[in-house]
Amino acid sequence: MIKKLLNQFYSEVPKARSEIYAVGDKTPLEHLPLQQDVSLYIKREDLGPINAYKWRGGYNAVLNHHRNGGSDIIVAASAGNHAQGVALAARKLGLKAKIFMPLAAPIMKQKAVQHHGSDNIELILTGDTYNEAGDAAKAYVAQTGYTYIHPFDDVYTMAGQAIIADEIIDESDTPFDYAFLQIGGGGMAGAVAAWLKKHWPDIKIIGVEGVDQASMGESVKAGAPITLESVDTFCDGTAVTRPGDLTFKVCQASINEFMTVTNEEVSAVIQQLWEAKRVIPEPSGAMGLAGFNKYYTAHTDEMKGKRVLTILCGANMDFSKLALIAGKSAIGNDKRRYYRLKLPEGEGSLLHILEAHFQNMNVAEFMYGKTDEQQAWQTIAIDGSDSEFQALESSLTQASVEFSDITMDADIRYKVINYNPALFHNPLFFNVQFPERKGALRDFLRLISPVASICYFNYAYSGEVVGRALMGFEFTSTDKKQEFLTLIEKSPMTCKEIDEETSKRILLH
Repeated sequence: MIKKLLNQFYSEVPKARSEIYAVGDKTPLEHLPLQQDVSLYIKREDLGPINAYKWRGGYNAVLNHHRNGGSDIIVAASAGNHAQGVALAARKLGLKAKIFMPLAAPIMKQKAVQHHGSDNIELILTGDTYNEAGDAAKAYVAQTGYTYIHPFDDVYTMAGQAIIADEIIDESDTPFDYAFLQIGGGGMAGAVAAWLKKHWPDIKIIGVEGVDQASMGESVKAGAPITLESVDTFCDGTAVTRPGDLTFKVCQASINEFMTVTNEEVSAVIQQLWEAKRVIPEPSGAMGLAGFNKYYTAHTDEMKGKRVLTILCGANMDFSKLALIAGKSAIGNDKRRYYRLKLPEGEGSLLHILEAHFQNMNVAEFMYGKTDEQQAWQTIAIDGSDSEFQALESSLTQASVEFSDITMDADIRYKVINYNPALFHNPLFFNVQFPERKGALRDFLRLISPVASICYFNYAYSGEVVGRALMGFEFTSTDKKQEFLTLIEKSPMTCKEIDEETSKRILLH
């Protein structure tokens, strides 16, 4: 059965090669100098006509199904990139397309579908997930008899995606030893893996999935396609609960090993690609390289001197997602940890702990709100290396400072700061700005600690030369409050008291 399927697939790839360049050009294969002892390359599918690889399979499937007697109206369901490919194909071939996307599809991808399809497409938003949009599209096809273009489980779609591998083979003087391929429904991973294996039988193919998206890996373990109850959608382009029937068979036969990566590891790669190439892929586009990073760490000796292939399969992402990615990237690189410290409440306690244990550490965030008259629970995020984290923890332990690592906890993920304004004494809230350099914040705390205590603190490093924090201060007397106001006027810090209405909201008045 698999031999017959592969032979059909192999026969379609050369046909696809002769057709798809009507709508797009070859994409470059670039060297990526991230590891000195590995020859690492990345296929830049983000430079294709829709900034993702899906134009290849979308166009090939629309063309062939229409030639084979399909309707002049085509239907597709997609979380975004397949929809763009089908929209482009419909416009180029003079067809009409009904494209179903989930209501939560990124706005950028919705706009791109309209752009590529112009007046040839109708965008239909329905359902909360790709599965629900797909079910609606299939029901619509059953009613109308129009032609359905599957995003991955179709031999024509897969043949189009295989041209990625065809270009790599054509450009490479010697075979690659490894390929790390991201997997959603399995159309690209299966097609690329099968075509690479046909020409380079000894290449090792690693399939890379999100930790909470691993439908293909679990299906291969089970020996048949299975359906996950739900999937994480951070990497929205690979958020598929069930692999295709065809793609399952091809991936099962062509992929040597499956692995998973976390959203934080993917975010770290997005930062890595920005720093190395000034490229910002969408999360699914970075998954293959995230897989390589993780595999390399665990198999460094095995990987030395090898030629390694990854694919940047797309760069269609809403701009608003960058803030979330930036926060996750430091954790994914294991360069940021969040510590919750139990300290005595009162003037100077935070300054004392900073000077005693964090003197040479790079503080990325402070999160604190007063919830008790005697004890304070400060959350401090630190950027550093594993050895620096170990040294800090040892220092805190020796000083009998209670602490816990809460890096992956839900309240950190959602930036929850608990506080009880009923405990604040004569409070004042300020927008505080300070030079973004080591020691600047400690200098400020040292200045005000004799007269004020902090009852609220919300600071996060933003990459600017100026640090910005919302800080609440409390005072034991009105004289102390007045002394504080005099001190900050002379301080190099910029302290602007927040307006009365905002203060009322913070204090729950």
